[in-house]
Amino acid sequence: MKKSNISLKTVCLIAGILVFPTAYAQSLSSKQIDSLVSKTMETMPLAGIAVAVVKDGKVIHSKGYGIASVQGKEKVDENTLFAIASNSKAFTVAALGILIDEGKLNWTDKVVDYIPEFKMYDPYVTANFNIQDLLTHRSGLGLGAGDLMFFPDGSDYTVKDVLKSFQYQKPVSAFRTKYDYDNLLYVVAGEVVARVSGMSWSDFVETRIMRPLGMNRSAGVYQNLKDKKNSAMPHSVINGELKQLETYTKNDASLGAAGGIYASVNDLSKWMLMHLNDGKYGEGLKSQLISSRTHSEMWRPHTFINFTLKPDPKNKTHVNAYGLGWGIKDQNNFIMISHTGGLPGMLSQTTLIPELNLGVVVLTNSDPGGYSFYTISQSIADSYLGMGRIDRIGQAADVIRRNQSKGDSVTTAVWSIVKNNKAVQPKPENFTGTFRDRWFGEVKISIKDGQLWFTSLRSPKLNGKMFFYKGNTFAIQWDYRDMECDAFAIFALDEEGRASGIRMRGISPNIDFSFDFQDLDLQRLSDKK
Repeated sequence: MKKSNISLKTVCLIAGILVFPTAYAQSLSSKQIDSLVSKTMETMPLAGIAVAVVKDGKVIHSKGYGIASVQGKEKVDENTLFAIASNSKAFTVAALGILIDEGKLNWTDKVVDYIPEFKMYDPYVTANFNIQDLLTHRSGLGLGAGDLMFFPDGSDYTVKDVLKSFQYQKPVSAFRTKYDYDNLLYVVAGEVVARVSGMSWSDFVETRIMRPLGMNRSAGVYQNLKDKKNSAMPHSVINGELKQLETYTKNDASLGAAGGIYASVNDLSKWMLMHLNDGKYGEGLKSQLISSRTHSEMWRPHTFINFTLKPDPKNKTHVNAYGLGWGIKDQNNFIMISHTGGLPGMLSQTTLIPELNLGVVVLTNSDPGGYSFYTISQSIADSYLGMGRIDRIGQAADVIRRNQSKGDSVTTAVWSIVKNNKAVQPKPENFTGTFRDRWFGEVKISIKDGQLWFTSLRSPKLNGKMFFYKGNTFAIQWDYRDMECDAFAIFALDEEGRASGIRMRGISPNIDFSFDFQDLDLQRLSDKK
């Protein structure tokens, strides 16, 4: 999930709002969903929301609320297209499932059999890494490892760069022993789809999944949208006001396998119905997109996340696990299959409860938007699960309040120190030069108008002023402001007092995990000559 700043002025008002009036299992009506969304939008800055609910093989609610753009004021409806981000991962898994049903590969096939140049951090891991390992977040690499190659957007990294990157990443756990969410390995999964099928990942998803299901407005990546007129623009909340952002796009469309899809709740209703029918779809469920056997494998726990003997009564969840492209947990004695998605200014959640034949999808174009993608989804699910009167909106407000307070205190203290140290500045010439990380590439530290500047040569939005903080540490204030991702640059000095290397880490504790500055090991190029 991508985190943003949000004013607490309005968020603090939402405590005490109950999301539905009755204490036990009584599903929310369409009017009650309208009321839930309305209350949400009245109490926090939000641009637009779209919600769809499917039950017992039918779409019982599909509607848009608010606006697609604060600049254009276009209204959101059930056909408005949103970036669904990591909800795209389930489509990548489905694409592989189709190829498995066709006998073209198996879940346990080795990745190197299809992509010989694929190389991990260890020869054993490389040789034994299979298709399922690409999908289950158990690689041994850390949370979001390598994501800095496409956060922020606008960089020139390709699938070829992704394939080369893993050998230079440092593991944080033993192979197949620990859950750490990743994105880049789904890019590799998309490349497997491309090499086995002879089609690009996006073309395969569009022609073999979306079109058969009737998802006619959806596309694998933003660039492929035939009609962008009814598309939501991303927004972030800054100082209590909505700011419209640029649409996040990837220069290499193949990177979309991790999170590139644009879709509407109307189209995603068809996607949910197919899953709730074990891969069947169409009139009389006579068509089969994915076999029942393959579908069951997707919803089988593969990676253990956590276990709680005495769960919080507000959630009643004992077990959390990850399947193939889907999260799996129990809630009030029912199994819930779900996934979230987050890009700058776009948040979403898909929730399926197979035993109840229920599916809910919520798409939003505001970050954080009170985490409404979660609160609305969970509130609707609560009403079917018999969870009682739970204030999901108030819970989210508390989380936002605590995170905001902690983040503000840390960043305010850092920039206060920077301000006080203006009179004590080390010689900027000692820190200039070109530095290289083996997976991220080169960065240049230069002087502009007497001020140190950091410039990434491959990710141009990572460009900004460097301010002296303490010792050999500078605070970087990026020109990119769509997300809070300012960072420390900690220099290593040689015997002459010149910079020989740089380590980095985010300043705010709320920085999104995809800004994995801490994984960089930047070394001065001249040191290697």
